[in-house]
Amino acid sequence: MSLTAVQTSVSESQLKLVGVNGKAKTEVAEEYNGSYRFAPIEEAQVTRAMIKRYFNTMYERAISDVVIVGAGSAGLSCAYSLASQRPELKVTIIEANVAPGGGAWLGGQLMTPMTISSAKLVSHTKTKAPFVVVKHAALFTSTLLSRVLSLPNVVLMNATTVEDLITTTDFQGQQRVAGVVTNWTLVALNHDTQSCMDPATITAPVIVTATGHDGPMGAFSAKRLVSMGFTKQLGNMRGLDMNRSEPAIVNGTREVVPGLVMAGMELAEHDGSNRMGPTFGGMIGSGIKASCPAAHEALRILDASQIVGGKVVGKVQV
Repeated sequence: MSLTAVQTSVSESQLKLVGVNGKAKTEVAEEYNGSYRFAPIEEAQVTRAMIKRYFNTMYERAISDVVIVGAGSAGLSCAYSLASQRPELKVTIIEANVAPGGGAWLGGQLMTPMTISSAKLVSHTKTKAPFVVVKHAALFTSTLLSRVLSLPNVVLMNATTVEDLITTTDFQGQQRVAGVVTNWTLVALNHDTQSCMDPATITAPVIVTATGHDGPMGAFSAKRLVSMGFTKQLGNMRGLDMNRSEPAIVNGTREVVPGLVMAGMELAEHDGSNRMGPTFGGMIGSGIKASCPAAHEALRILDASQIVGGKVVGKVQV
């Protein structure tokens, strides 16, 4: 239900006459001297607007091209790289926390600067160090979030958790990850306190999982692959070694089982590689770098597959 301006102001400080649903006109003033007045609004309008936008999005994204599980530095970097390179793709990000960004809001030991090891970044600065220091981690993360969310083909569903993976037998007779099982995070955390609260699903030909190292919601897909019998056991993340961990994460990013690409620190839990600690180049590179990154892997799978209704039904004949 729209507001209709029946008189156009010459300046922002002048009064405007606004009609609401054909009712009496009310003066609206953009004055900052104690006389600011808003247009009237009905509470039901706000609720309906939110419901319509959100559930239309859920309906439309029930079939996506790529689902990214986890909106940390690896997941967001992957989303930006994918969605900007291929604007026709529906990229849907699922984040369990209310606040996306993962552990990238702070550096080490709750300090605010962030270090990023990146040859490209270092080459554009005057530093002699093999890394760049961002003055505040939140500057990097908020900028990346803004860039990702401004892309029209990206949807972020935060406060939403992936409770399980959809699996199916594909056209070659092999087991394939074919989507995610979702629920509100608060529901997922309370399954033991309430009766059954069933989930919803999103189907996609490619899932990129970047849920971080082990924790309350971390390494979800890596652990679920073990419990489902796709892999025998977790590799378990090794001790901190920055020189070994960052290239291991970037170079190791790959399709670990059909339909599931693993990136970031979750890969360290899966493979048993080292942790990197408070440096973020490997996680960012795992999302976007051109050697063997999540975005590259996702595009490789998409371009090689025949997809119908969000499901891989065959291979593209070259």
